[in-house]
Amino acid sequence: MNQQKSYQETGKGSLYLVPTPIGNLEDMTFRAIRIMKEADVIAAEDTRNTKKLSNYFEIDTPIISYHEHNKESSGPKLIERMEQGETVALVSDAGMPSISDPGYELVQAAIENNLAVIPLPGANAALTALIASGLAPQPFYFYGFLHRGKKEKRAELERLRSLKDTFILYESPHRLKETLKELHQSLGNRQIVICRELTKKFEEFIRGSLEDVLEWAETGEIRGEFCVMVEGNPQPDEEEQEEWWNDYSIEGHVQYYIEEKEMSSKSAIKEVAKERNLPKREVYQAFHVEK
Repeated sequence: MNQQKSYQETGKGSLYLVPTPIGNLEDMTFRAIRIMKEADVIAAEDTRNTKKLSNYFEIDTPIISYHEHNKESSGPKLIERMEQGETVALVSDAGMPSISDPGYELVQAAIENNLAVIPLPGANAALTALIASGLAPQPFYFYGFLHRGKKEKRAELERLRSLKDTFILYESPHRLKETLKELHQSLGNRQIVICRELTKKFEEFIRGSLEDVLEWAETGEIRGEFCVMVEGNPQPDEEEQEEWWNDYSIEGHVQYYIEEKEMSSKSAIKEVAKERNLPKREVYQAFHVEK
């Protein structure tokens, strides 16, 4: 058990989790600026970006690097500094530390060493996008980035498919089209909202069915990081879960088992025939001949 009284004097330092603007610098809070100024050191995902932010708000606190590739070496040094009484302000490039950004391991280490971990409220892309999406805002499920591998991504979407809550993904511009296609194949033609350039001059929301948004993606401007919000399964009952393959063609259904379950084509055809209550020869014909 760990009981934290955030502002009790202990002789040790603290770890402040400081959100930074996701686009518009006016979203930096007064308290976030003060904490960054008062901290002994700022631990930053990218020191260059944080230096620009610090210069804008006249923050002269020393900045050191803490990111995904140096966390194993940088983390213990930060813990040691806090053990000696120093205050560390952790920031990511944009938004809240630990949300699809570095920070989780440092928070864990601080808690294990009985150091106070103090979160500040502030900018977050997922919540900002969700409240303007028009989709049900609660309950919701934040997933973040899908796996880059095609096989792993399909497995993740298969798990999300039956979720009845609105769920939120992050996606990069060069993978957006592929992810939209995978969403359509796995989930069917659900309602979806994607947005880009949140809080910036060119902020844009695209709302509609997956088919609508896929059509937009063929000609629309795909730039910047995207927040993707997907309607939950409106019928997550037993019958719907048993018929997860409704949006697959027979060929696609067989191919799913071959690729995802690593079945032989013979075994996959047998399984598809069983699930669809079709003669095996009909499935064989659709997969081997008609394709």
